[in-house]
Formats: sequence, C-alpha cells, structure tokens
Amino acid sequence: MITSNEKLELTILCNLIYNEEYIRKVLPFLKEDYFADFNERTIFLAIKYFVEKYNKPPTKESVLIDLEKERNINEEQYGTIRDIINGFKKSEVDLDWLKDTTEKFCKDKAIHNAILSGIHILDSKDKNKTPDSIPELLREALAVSFDTTIGHDYIADSEKRFDYYHKKEDKIQFDLDYFNRITKGGVPKKTLNICLAGVGVGKSLVMCHFASSFISQGKSVLYITLEMAEERIAERIDANLLNMSMDDIHDLPKKMYDNKINEMMKKVSGQLIIKEYPTASAHTGHFRALINELALKKSFKPDALFVDYLNICSSARFSGGNISSYFYIKAIAEELRGLAVECNMPIFSATQTTRTGFVSTDIGLEDTSESFGLPATADFMFAIISSEQLEALNQIRVKQLKNRYNDPTMNRSFILGIDRGKMKLYDVEQKAQLINTTEKDEVDEKEVYSKFTDFKI
Repeated sequence: MITSNEKLELTILCNLIYNEEYIRKVLPFLKEDYFADFNERTIFLAIKYFVEKYNKPPTKESVLIDLEKERNINEEQYGTIRDIINGFKKSEVDLDWLKDTTEKFCKDKAIHNAILSGIHILDSKDKNKTPDSIPELLREALAVSFDTTIGHDYIADSEKRFDYYHKKEDKIQFDLDYFNRITKGGVPKKTLNICLAGVGVGKSLVMCHFASSFISQGKSVLYITLEMAEERIAERIDANLLNMSMDDIHDLPKKMYDNKINEMMKKVSGQLIIKEYPTASAHTGHFRALINELALKKSFKPDALFVDYLNICSSARFSGGNISSYFYIKAIAEELRGLAVECNMPIFSATQTTRTGFVSTDIGLEDTSESFGLPATADFMFAIISSEQLEALNQIRVKQLKNRYNDPTMNRSFILGIDRGKMKLYDVEQKAQLINTTEKDEVDEKEVYSKFTDFKI
C-alpha cells in the first residue's frame, strides 16, 4: 500500500514532467537526498539532468531512454522504474496547492536530514564538523522556502519603487540629536550596529545608555552580557534612569530607593531582560534559544538586542582552534546580523581597538581589533574617542566609521557630553563642536553653525 508521503513524491515527479510552470518554480529547491527511495531518486536525477541540459521539461519517453543507457541500473531496477514512469498521467491539479505542498515537503526533508547529520556529528561519524555547528544546520533547514519573486523589473515596478522611497521606515530613535541625524531618525530593524573603543573608554556605558533610552521609549530590550554580572549591568541602568551616580545609589536607604524606582516606572514603559553568559561560552544559538524561551515563559519579544560584547562571543559555526581571528570574528558578526534579520530587530554590540588605536586620538577602521571582517559585515559602526582634554570637559568624540543609513561624510565626527557616574550621554552646546575640532577635521565656523542650526527631530 502506497503511503501518503510516497504518493506525494510520485505526484511531484509526475508534475516535473507534465507541468512546465511547476518545474521552473520548484526544481531549484528540490534535492536528490529528499527522495529516500532509490527508484524515485533515480527518476528525479534523470529529470533534473534533462532540464539542465535542454532547458525544457522531458517527456516520459526521453527519461526512459536516458535511464536505459544508465549503467548503474540493473534490468530489474529498470523494469520497476519503467512501470512507475508509465503510470504517470497528466491530470488537473491546483498549482498553488502543489507548490505550497512541495515547499513543505522540502522543508520537512531538510529538517529530517539536518537531524540525521546532527546525530552523525554527535556520534563522531562526521569529522569535519563540531557539535557547535548543529544549530546552524537546523537554522538553515528551518529557513528553507521557495522564493516567490523573480526580481525587480525596473520599468514595470517603478510604482513599487516610488512607494519604497516614500515609505516611513520603522526605526528606534536615539535620545541624542547627532545620532538621530547621522542615522536619518534612528536605527532600523534587521541591522548590526557596532561601537568601537579602547579599553575603559566607555563601550559598556554607550550600550547601557542606548538600552536605557530604548526602554524609556516603551521598547523591549534584551541585554546579553559576557563580561559583567547581570547585577552590574542593572546597576548601570539604574544610574542612568534614576539620574544618580552609582556611588549615591549604594548609599540610598531602602525606602528612598523604592520610591525612586516607583517614580522611574511611571516614566519608563519598556521591558528589560539582562542575561549573563560566561565569557566566550555563548553564541547566536544560545541567544536564539533564550529569545524563544522568553517568548514562551514571559511573552517577551525584544525590540532590540544588546550583546556586550562581540569579541568575547563564540561562533555557532566554528569552535576556534586553528581558525584565524579574521574569519572567526567575521563569522560571529555574520551570525549576529543573521539573527537580527531572523528576529526583525536591530542588534547592538561593541568591539575593542587595537593597541595602536587605544593610544590614538583618532580611530579608523584599521584600528578594529582582531578582524577587518567585522566592519565589512556591520551596517553601522562608530568609534568613541577620549583624550585628557575631552575628559577634563566631561566629553567624548564620536566618529563615524561606516554608515549604511546615511552619508558618513556628513557629520563625520561630533562631540557628546558624558557623565560616567550616572552612565549617561548627552548633547552639548554647538560651540563644543568647534572647540574640540581637530586640525584634521577643521572647518569654517560659519559652515558648522549653518549645518546644525536647522537640526530638528
């Protein structure tokens, strides 16, 4: 008796012969190992060979003739295959249903094969992959889908282009004027945003400030720390939102602390979850599992994810070892950006400068620690720079390194105020932009004022 799955596979093979629209749509997504039965797999390969060679569907006769020449098939096998093909008959079938059903068939087979591959990896039968690669195998299998588009027709799709130009992109705004200006009003979803700084300059401060700002807007934020304890990150968020130094918070009596928390909660409507992982122990597979667990247990779906910080993450694809830092860090960045796209949210992280960059008063992409592959993957990357002069004024300089949201030559660098005790960043008066301009970035005073006087969000 033929099972429903076997019937589906025969229906797929039959329509690969009789339905040209169907074959054009699904053949690129079908794989040989989706057909477990030898006879069906052989028929599929013969059809695929014919289409790739002649760019048109085969006939039953052409498939039989080609298979008759096949040396790897004995007479008995050929007889069975011939009976199967002769049983194919052209019939009316709903094309949309068939395409949807075939897509599910491909996804189910891909997941099944990924699980089998995972078992082989765990049993050490596959020496080329480590157990850390299993989540990526499953993710790729789950991502199997038919591409429903055939590309952008430049002339015919001009109206779609117009709508795209005038569509208001869903962004999360910053509470800093210059950051909103250089990003055209905030950070979009499905993006990877990186802060570059030397040790102790303020990477975590910047991350905590942005997280505080987002939850103040009513956004849900997931903050993953691989360096500091959860309580230490929460302490910094407290300092920012309560507008108190961390030292003063420690001196607060319980009642006063509770009162301040209650007052803050009236103004802050977003949610924040902070999760700590041991250094270099967690990768996007762990982050994805955490996001799914939070959705199930707390009905929590983050609008933004902060990973503090990228260089001490691990890769889901590589276990380290002999792999170069370029490919390893690039892999982590690619995995984070893939997670941003998958979860439809922006991801923020940070990275350290090289030793040269740490002592420099001007930082460039070449000062990215360990891998130039990181800025190649990021959508938005900026450096924070400190100096004795800036520290004396409670200021830092921000320099754009890469920007896919806007022209990075506009406002290439600018000054922000910094309150390290309260873990805050703030806008400064326009004259500060002139006072702290370096010779390298020197511009005419009138030009600076004219450029920023009309700035509004």
